Amino acid sequence: MPTVGAERNDVSLTTLRNGRVRDGRPVDIEIADAVIREIRPAGSRPAAGTSEDLAGRLVLPPLVNGHAHLDKTFFGGEWQPHVPGGSIRERIELEKARRAELDHTADERAYGLARTMVEFGTGTLRAHVDIDPDVGLGGLKRMLRLREAFAGYLDVQIVAFPQSGIVSAPGVADLLAEALRLGADVVGGLDPSSLDGDLDGHLDAVFALAVRHGAGIDIHLHEDGPAALAEYRAIADRVDAHGLQGAVALSHAYGLGLLGERDFDDIAAVLADRRISIMTNGPAGPVPPVLALVERGVNVFSGTDNIRDSWWPFGSGDPLDLARTVAHRNTLFTDDGLDLALGLVTDRAATALGVRDHGLRAGGPADLVVVGADSTAEAVAAPPEARDVLRAGRWISRRSLTTRSDVPFTPSPQHI
Repeated sequence: MPTVGAERNDVSLTTLRNGRVRDGRPVDIEIADAVIREIRPAGSRPAAGTSEDLAGRLVLPPLVNGHAHLDKTFFGGEWQPHVPGGSIRERIELEKARRAELDHTADERAYGLARTMVEFGTGTLRAHVDIDPDVGLGGLKRMLRLREAFAGYLDVQIVAFPQSGIVSAPGVADLLAEALRLGADVVGGLDPSSLDGDLDGHLDAVFALAVRHGAGIDIHLHEDGPAALAEYRAIADRVDAHGLQGAVALSHAYGLGLLGERDFDDIAAVLADRRISIMTNGPAGPVPPVLALVERGVNVFSGTDNIRDSWWPFGSGDPLDLARTVAHRNTLFTDDGLDLALGLVTDRAATALGVRDHGLRAGGPADLVVVGADSTAEAVAAPPEARDVLRAGRWISRRSLTTRSDVPFTPSPQHI
């Protein structure tokens, strides 16, 4: 890989002209092989090497999907009517039944969804994979194969996720350990109090695995009220005890949306001090208040979560559409608010996942997404189909579209 400052005749140069970066500046981006050589004001000097006019389109770093379940999806297959479930446990059992019925097409569906995510501009994905006594390590091995197949297109972090519990599911702790040994990056958890009925036992197992294997932690928390408060504090205590500041994420954390002001301020300070990140995907019901958390120093990020599976029938895999949903749920309607929502699937998500060298800068990797929008606010408020994805200095997906219509309609005064 050439270094920044190498002689121009030593490398293959490309200049992307007349793009627009996140702060609105029009720029030219010079790329030497797989590295961004320079970002300079648009038109400040003639383009070097081959060039392409971006026509004022928005240029973003790769999008980051911080939470997804590719092993569960019905994406790309026949439409599956949603079957409602009451409790988390009931939904888990419904899912197991469907999983057994559709197991033979699981790879095809997961690969199709991953390809679609890449075409939307996703560069990094955190994929939670079920580890339970029934499926064993089958889903994990599938995801390891997918990660290998998409190398160079999509960076995949794998979470070993105990969907059926740990303490209440004999053998799962050993399966989680084996998953981490085989290549999972993160150990997951799920509702220690209500699902496993053993807050300390569940969390002790999760943190012990993380410490032993040098893994991150990402725990699903759906609970609210006193149980949620106890869980947040118990997790914070273990972060302190094991020195895992910045290595822990809490997914969903619905209880944060139901706390009184004093409890919220106290817990937000606890989270911020330990650099515990919060993942929200903006579903129905209570959600973590994004702006209030960010104002108190808590890192918040987003992920598409379940996409057309037993848990719910929605989703396309598009991080910008996800950002729009979260912005809508959190009344982030100003341009600054919409830009904050974009951060949930770019820089803030990269921070939560520990992604290195994320962002557009001279000397950084030539990984970017060109979006058919004038600003970040427009990209979030109305996510465009027109996107081109550059990875390591080469286009891997081009979806720029010219929209046309043959509908013979011209506005007249009676229509205005």
